[in-house]
Formats: sequence, structure tokens, C-alpha cells
Amino acid sequence: MKKYISFFRLRTVMGLQYRVAAVSGIATQFFWGFMEIFALHAFYETNRAAYPMTMEATCAYVWLQQAFLAFFNIWALDGEIMEAVVSGNVAYELCRPLHIYNMWFAMGMANRISRAWLRCIPILLVAGLLPKPYGISLPADGMHFVLFVAALLLGLTVVVASCTLIYVFSFFTVSMDGIKILFTSMSELLMGAVIPLPFFPEKVQRVLELLPFAAMQNVALRVYSGNLTGNEMWRALGLQLIWAVVLIAGGKMLCGAAEKKVIIQGG
Repeated sequence: MKKYISFFRLRTVMGLQYRVAAVSGIATQFFWGFMEIFALHAFYETNRAAYPMTMEATCAYVWLQQAFLAFFNIWALDGEIMEAVVSGNVAYELCRPLHIYNMWFAMGMANRISRAWLRCIPILLVAGLLPKPYGISLPADGMHFVLFVAALLLGLTVVVASCTLIYVFSFFTVSMDGIKILFTSMSELLMGAVIPLPFFPEKVQRVLELLPFAAMQNVALRVYSGNLTGNEMWRALGLQLIWAVVLIAGGKMLCGAAEKKVIIQGG
């Protein structure tokens, strides 16, 4: 366990060094957040009763999405890991006395946490100062905040487990471009990154909420905004936990099978 904690710490320190990139990212995320809110405001002005979320809840969803973008941006796969598999440099990792899946998982966690830490606080502070309904306010009570944090961590675990599974798939193909494009495109839409899942037709939403994509950012953001409550909230948290366990277990099994059959060509 100590060696994986060491990988986590090293990657976290490395990620915290990119402060200029974080500042430029914050500016971009503010612009994108305001653009989304202005567009949604125009739609809400036509018929507020037709939308499944209040304007306040939708704005909170948007700002939380921007604040924790580094947690849930599926497209931010680690190119270094995928290149190591394609080039054969992964052989050096396989020679180490560690489990390569655990190492990649720890590195993925560290990358996302370090990037989010640099960006989330400024975005949340500014969003908290904006007038209603365009800003973000505190949760209804302390219990909702605790559940939000739990859902946030579970969602992060599902995202990292999904990305690590993609890295494992790279053992079985010559080029990962097709799988990467398909996976990231599907994830952006089905996790609620384009529009929140409650805006989908009800029958479609029921199906989407059972998929692992909904267990990523959807639950945490809706819990905080107050759109997800009661039995529906506990059911969503349970599905998050189930998908985290399934994806990690499946990834480890597939990685173990890949390690037994991997062939490194060249010298």
C-alpha cells in the first residue's frame, strides 16, 4: 500500500505545480459557466414550469460542474500511460513489484484531485457571491453537504475506474483512438455534462440513471442543488457504490488477464 500512496503523493505534487494552466483554466470555465447560464436563462424565461429543475438548482449544477470539471472530465485521459502501452515501455512497469492497475488508479486519482484543488475554490467563491438565481448557495443542511461529499468521492472513483479500464483495453488493440473517441463522446452526453439528466425525456432518463455514466457527476451535483432527495437520492448513491465496485473488480480481472498474455516486441 505504501508504494501506491507514494505514487499518489508524487502525482499530486506534480499536478499542483501547474498553477498558470490552472489560472487559464479558471478563466475558461468562468466564461463557459456564464455562457451556459445565460442560455438556460433564456429558455427558462419562456416557460419556467416546463423544466424539471428550478433556475437556482440548474445554476448550482452548472457552477459545481465547472468547479469540479477536473474530477469528471472523461476526455482528460493520461496520454503518458497509453503511450507507454503502445510503445512497449510498460515493460518497465511490469518488472516492478507492484500491481499495475493499482498504480494507474492511484495516479489517476492524484491527477484529478490536484487539478480540481487549484480550480474549485476560486470558482465556488465567485459563484457564491453572485446574486440569486445565478450563483450558488449552501446546501439545505449539514446532512445534504455530507451526502454531497460522499457522492462526489464515489463519482470520482467511478470516473477513475472507467478511465483505468480504458488504459487496460489498450493492451488488446494497436490503436486506442477509436475507443477513446467513442467512450468520451458517450460519457459527455450520458453523464449529464452537456445537459443535466433531468432534462431528458422521463423514460430515457430512467434508463440512463441505471448506467455507470450517471454515477459520475450527475448524483453529486443534483444532491447539492436539492434536485435529488429522499429514496431517489439513496438509490442513486447505492448505484454509485455498486458501479464503483463492479468497474474496479472488472478492471483488475481484465488487467490480470492482460499481464499474463502481453508480448513486448523490440529490444
